[in-house]
Amino acid sequence: MSPASTSRSSGDLLADRRYEYARGAFDEKDFEAAADLARQVLDLVPDFAAAHALLGRSVAELGQADAAVAALRKALILEPEDALGVKLDLARLGAVAPEEAMSDGYVRALFDDYAPRFERHLTQSLSYRGPDLLIDALRRACSKRMRLDRFGPTLDLGCGTGLMAKALAGRCARIEGVDLSPRMLEKAAKEKLYDALHESDLVGFLTGRADEEADLVIAADVFVYMADLETAFREVHRVLRRGSLFAFTAQAHDGAGFVLGEDARYAHSEPYLSQLAVQVGFTPVLFERVSTRMDRGQPVPGFLVALER
Repeated sequence: MSPASTSRSSGDLLADRRYEYARGAFDEKDFEAAADLARQVLDLVPDFAAAHALLGRSVAELGQADAAVAALRKALILEPEDALGVKLDLARLGAVAPEEAMSDGYVRALFDDYAPRFERHLTQSLSYRGPDLLIDALRRACSKRMRLDRFGPTLDLGCGTGLMAKALAGRCARIEGVDLSPRMLEKAAKEKLYDALHESDLVGFLTGRADEEADLVIAADVFVYMADLETAFREVHRVLRRGSLFAFTAQAHDGAGFVLGEDARYAHSEPYLSQLAVQVGFTPVLFERVSTRMDRGQPVPGFLVALER
């Protein structure tokens, strides 16, 4: 569920009721009714960003691209942090570059809304196994490098509710997590597995860390919310000690570079990831095709990667 589909208030009871009717019509794929009801809401509350977003999405489904872009742009003006995620819709309509489609505001709102059911949905509905795959990758990478799979200071990027810390329990002398979502961090704090938790974007967090301070940096299914990974890779390389590891999963793309998929996630190609790793100064230790989760009953293609500093 995207943030745009969560309950919102315009401050007008009648407008809110019609907005809920509009959402219901949209969910039932009655896009004409949804658009009509969204316009009725905007007659009552002209600056209700969620209604502009819903109008834009409805008329986009009706093939009215210009009207859709206008409505979505109005929503973005009213809520520039884009918790509604309208940049994703604008990207699908060709009005925003794909690499600009995913804002921090959208990701934060998405996971704040998702936090209460995050672990249950991932593990039960999506059969998510990213942390288990990464633990196995670390074990094998350490074996190849003739070192124990025990680590000093560790950074968990996009830590969410702490699934990766649970998998790493007992393997790290110290572990810190970072995430955009305060509600996800609240869940992670209750696990009492982290020595410190930080609310920040991934690159901003890394930029503030000292050179060569970490023995392991890990990122489980985080890069699906990032397009260009060069700055992130460079910062990870900088904060890692020589001989230490960077392990991550990514969604797979068989073409070149990266793409924004229909699932509103970024997928990266093997050449893009491999070339970037070498360009930044990493030595590949393990690079495999895997699937970390299911989507509509089908395994989502991905990569499991371990790099050495």
